[in-house]
Amino acid sequence: MNHDLVKEDAIRFAENFPLKEDLRGKRFCITGATGLIGSTLTRCLLALSDDIKVTLPVRNPQKAEALFGLDVSRLDIRLADDLVEWTKKLDEYFDFIIHCASPTSGAFMCEHPLETYDFTYQTTLHLLKFAKEHDVKGFVYVSSLEYYGQIFNEDKVTEDMQGYIDATSPRSSYPLAKRAAEYLCTAFAKEYGVPAKIARLTQTFGAGVAKDDNRVFAQFARSIISGNDIVLHTKGESSKPYCYTTDAVSAILYILLQGKDGEAYNVANESTYISIRDMAQFLCDNFNPSVNVRIEEHPEMGYAPVTKLNLSTVKLRELGWTPRYGLKEMFDVLIKSL
Repeated sequence: MNHDLVKEDAIRFAENFPLKEDLRGKRFCITGATGLIGSTLTRCLLALSDDIKVTLPVRNPQKAEALFGLDVSRLDIRLADDLVEWTKKLDEYFDFIIHCASPTSGAFMCEHPLETYDFTYQTTLHLLKFAKEHDVKGFVYVSSLEYYGQIFNEDKVTEDMQGYIDATSPRSSYPLAKRAAEYLCTAFAKEYGVPAKIARLTQTFGAGVAKDDNRVFAQFARSIISGNDIVLHTKGESSKPYCYTTDAVSAILYILLQGKDGEAYNVANESTYISIRDMAQFLCDNFNPSVNVRIEEHPEMGYAPVTKLNLSTVKLRELGWTPRYGLKEMFDVLIKSL
C-alpha cells in the first residue's frame, strides 16, 4: 500500500466534504475497519476533525494498528473475535454506527454459504438492537449491488428493483444475506424508529487496495503494472459502474446525515458503467498498450453470475452528493498505489 497516496486522499476528502460541521465532536463505531471501505472511512473521519472519536471492533488488533500507523493513537481499537458476542456485551453510547463488516471472497461464499449468510444477518440484527436500545442518532448498513441479483438488460436500475437470485446456489448466500440485512434495517426503522439507512455500494476501489486483493480490478491493475496479458476467466459480459473509495465514503456520510430512515441508496459513479471485458481493454488502451486481453473460462472459480447493473444514483444525488473521480482517474491512482 502507498501510505502517502492514502493520506493524501483523506486530506483531500476533508478539504472538500461540505457536511463536516455536522460531524464535529461525534462518536462513531465502525465495523469492518480493516477492509477497504472501513479503513478509508476511518481515515477520512480522522482527517475531518480532531474531536471525532472512532471505535473499531476488529478480529486482529495488530493488523489494525499496522494499517493505521501513526493515526492509531487516535483510535479506540478493540478485540472482537465474535462481533455478535461483542455487541451483546457492549453498553456505551455512540452517535453513529456504520456497519461495513462482511465476507468478500467469492470462494469463501461458495465453500461456506451458511457462515456467509449467518454472519451478515446476525451481526446486522444485533447492531440494530444495540442502536435501538442506546438511542443511536444514525446507522448505515453498507450493502452491495449484489442485492439486485441478475438483471439482463441495460435499463437504469433504481432502488425499488430486484433481479433473479438462484436460491439453490451456495454463491447466492451473499446477495440473499444482503437482502435480509437490508430488510432488518427497514423493519427496525419502521417498527422502532431506529435511524437506519442503507448504502448499496457498487464495486469500489482506489488508494489503499491491498497488493494481494483478488478482485477483478486489482488483478487487471497488476497485469498492467507487470506487463502480463489480462486473462479473463469468464467472457466478461457482466457490466456495472464503479466508485472511488473517498467518493463512496462521502456517499455513506451523506446517507448517514441526510438520508431517509429505512431506505436504500445506490452508490456509484454512473459515468463509469462498463463491462468487465471492455474495462480490461480500456486499461490496455490507456495504461499499457503492450498488454493484451485473453479469455480462458473457468466457471468453477465462484464468480457471480452474468448481470447488467446500470445503477441509477438519482436518489443519492438528490441528497446533494456528487462523485469526483472518473474511471481513468480511479485506475491511475490504483496503479500508483499498487
